[in-house]
Amino acid sequence: MQAYLTDCILTALDAMGGAPEGFTPEFEQPANPEHGDLSCNAAMQLARHFRKAPRQIADELAGHLRSQPLDASRIAAVEVAGPGFLNFRFADAHLADSLATILAAGDGWGRTTSGAGQRAMVEFVSANPTGPLTVGHGRNAVLGDTIATLLDWAGYDVTREYYFNDAGRQMRVLGESVRARYLSLVDPDLPTKTIGEGEDELIVPESFPEEGYRGDYILDIARQLLDEKGPDLDGAPDPDVFKRAAETAIFADIEQTLKRLNIRMDSFFNERSLYESNRIWDILDQLRAKDLVYDKDGAVWFRTTAFGKEADTVLVKSTGEPTYRLPDIGYHADKLDRGFDLCVDVFGADHIATFPDVLDGIRSLGYDADKVDVVIYQFVTLIRGGQPVKMSTRKATYVTLDELMDEVGEDVTRYFFLMRSPNTHLEFDLDLAKEASEKNPVFYLQYAHARICSILRKAQETGLSVPAVVDLSLLAHPSEQALIKVMMDLPGSIAGAAQFREPHRLANYLRDVAVAFTQFYGNCRIIGEAPTLAAARLALASAARLVLRNGLSVLGLSAPERM
Repeated sequence: MQAYLTDCILTALDAMGGAPEGFTPEFEQPANPEHGDLSCNAAMQLARHFRKAPRQIADELAGHLRSQPLDASRIAAVEVAGPGFLNFRFADAHLADSLATILAAGDGWGRTTSGAGQRAMVEFVSANPTGPLTVGHGRNAVLGDTIATLLDWAGYDVTREYYFNDAGRQMRVLGESVRARYLSLVDPDLPTKTIGEGEDELIVPESFPEEGYRGDYILDIARQLLDEKGPDLDGAPDPDVFKRAAETAIFADIEQTLKRLNIRMDSFFNERSLYESNRIWDILDQLRAKDLVYDKDGAVWFRTTAFGKEADTVLVKSTGEPTYRLPDIGYHADKLDRGFDLCVDVFGADHIATFPDVLDGIRSLGYDADKVDVVIYQFVTLIRGGQPVKMSTRKATYVTLDELMDEVGEDVTRYFFLMRSPNTHLEFDLDLAKEASEKNPVFYLQYAHARICSILRKAQETGLSVPAVVDLSLLAHPSEQALIKVMMDLPGSIAGAAQFREPHRLANYLRDVAVAFTQFYGNCRIIGEAPTLAAARLALASAARLVLRNGLSVLGLSAPERM
């Protein structure tokens, strides 16, 4: 409809002398139904161009639109309101045609082609294999996976990628942590020490590293090594045996956790490959050749002041170890070399200061940095009884993602991570999450779907079904038409959520669908009405089930038929 009206408005503007090159009218859905079904502010957009008051421009536009005329089967009226808004009202025939389109599209309703022919990569999770996924990783995982699905529904060819580093200090400390635990199992009489205080106090072997990983999973890995390899590993010729065992076990755990959330990865990228291919040092040479890199105090610095920052940034420490920025520049160059038209990064708020340097780096190397879109999400606080639940990854008093799913379920976990904008802090209310009532927002959506399924079953039991030909023009009640109008918006809702990388838009939209269906069913009986009207209303209910099911699937949620 917006495409059709855009063509009509541009034609009318041609008759008024023409619009500026590249002009596109802007539309929105009025919050008040009395203002029509679509509103356009083209007159305000063009006030400077025509050097007239917006209201005068809107009156002229409306006159031309009425004289074209507009297709009466699609638009019933165009009105001018306020300072110059053009308000359009849909024709009843258009609503009936739209409902028929929804039913015919079936499982494909909601898909668009805006990204057709383009390849997109979404990089998310990207947690190093040093421990189980935590609640913080969970928001990253669910956001990234849902953005990938949204892009798929918008027509992109999507790849989900997990970027990790199995080298460096973190992994070395991980290996040392496992080794210390292993040795204490081999010889329980080894000297011990106490680390931490109060609730965080822990007795560990004396060889346990100062910043070691303290979770029970370290002890589990050590036990598994002892069971599989015996007690003589400390003298093995390969000193990395503990690190590799930990990496294998932890990655297996991570993949199992993601599977519970219905998340699959298409590819894994190891940062170490950038060193093995010499890619990182080649990039450093290229930046140096552009006078964007220099040496100072034994370190290598990136001249970020050239891009407007107040100070330059270290790329390679005086120890010879690169900071995160250098391999990240190399990794993004690799992504673009692989031919992706869009590269979406899902990062926590702690990356907000680093990713602009990466974008400046790849732009300096001649890449199109506009192909990289960074989604920054705020962190999560678990709330129980109105109080925050304590979390600390290093001290192993964190809440794992599996523990959260064990408590509230996979669907609830996904939905709660998605129901707020990524750029807002998320308070995950555990009490609400476990509420099996309409107060729980995901329960409300799933219950609406299950309720429609129940209605369809009861209709079938009475012998009522949707015939091959059904008169949808009978759906003239305001609540029937309101439901059709909101269901028409699924493709736009998905496309908008994909474009802005904001899955909560779709979550909010589905609630609107559920509310509209509840109002329809409260006002309009199905069973007991005249056969033709009952069949039309049954078709409407079937379409509502379809819209809810498709929307829930995009969010990665189940659509139960019974609850």
